Amino acid sequence: MSGPGLDPTQLDRYSRHVIMDEIGPTGQAELLDARVLVVGAGGLGSPAIQYLAAAGVGELGIADDDTVERSNLQRQIVHADSDVGRKKVDSAADFVTRLNPDVDVVTHDLRVSSGNITELVADYDFVVDGSDNFRTRYLVNDACTLAGVPFSHGAIYRFEGQVTTFTEGSPCYRCLFPEAPPEGTVPDCATVGVLGALPGVVGSIQATETAKHLIGVGETLDGRLLVYDAMDMNFEEVPIAPNPDCPVCGEGGIESVGEVEYTDSCAIAST
Repeated sequence: MSGPGLDPTQLDRYSRHVIMDEIGPTGQAELLDARVLVVGAGGLGSPAIQYLAAAGVGELGIADDDTVERSNLQRQIVHADSDVGRKKVDSAADFVTRLNPDVDVVTHDLRVSSGNITELVADYDFVVDGSDNFRTRYLVNDACTLAGVPFSHGAIYRFEGQVTTFTEGSPCYRCLFPEAPPEGTVPDCATVGVLGALPGVVGSIQATETAKHLIGVGETLDGRLLVYDAMDMNFEEVPIAPNPDCPVCGEGGIESVGEVEYTDSCAIAST
């Protein structure tokens, strides 16, 4: 079986995709032409980066300003003990290069901010939000929603994870969570811990959602929040209803992230 633009090595590498009716050589070619940005090369970003690279996403952007610490290695699987002290974007890029030479890695060694997020997401077809703080989550949501760039949201806490997908015209993250909880009410994993395998499940679902959207197959989590309880080993779905008064995806909302102060609750005043 041959495919559009696939050489013999690629037909061999991606053969388990190519033989699937839902993907085939055309779908694989679409993955190879796609550009995906992963925000955060940590617990969620690591499995997303690993599986998107293995799937043959042609251009993989990785945005992170952090360095690898030994305590990261229990869950951040694209980094190794020898990477401790290195920039996460460099460590992750080396991992991708070793895994799949088809993938062009673009590293963004920066902290995502209102000053760079709009330009950053504009270069990509899809964004995977693997961030670990509310400020970045709201920044990614607002910038992607305003630009019409689809994105996947994931979050983890101890034994629990959540994941959903937002596309153009769908409810956005602010429809679900209009503003962040008060500072200190949701401890981070450095304080309360996290099961090492948990982000692997959530990040893999994010990678799955990304690939399906890029190929245009199946149903995504658009309009649904999938909640995973690893302790009791069950999944629940929470519907996400559009908010007509949402200050980002509703009528008469903001026009740019520059209008928002991404501090404390990241709230947007009524317009």
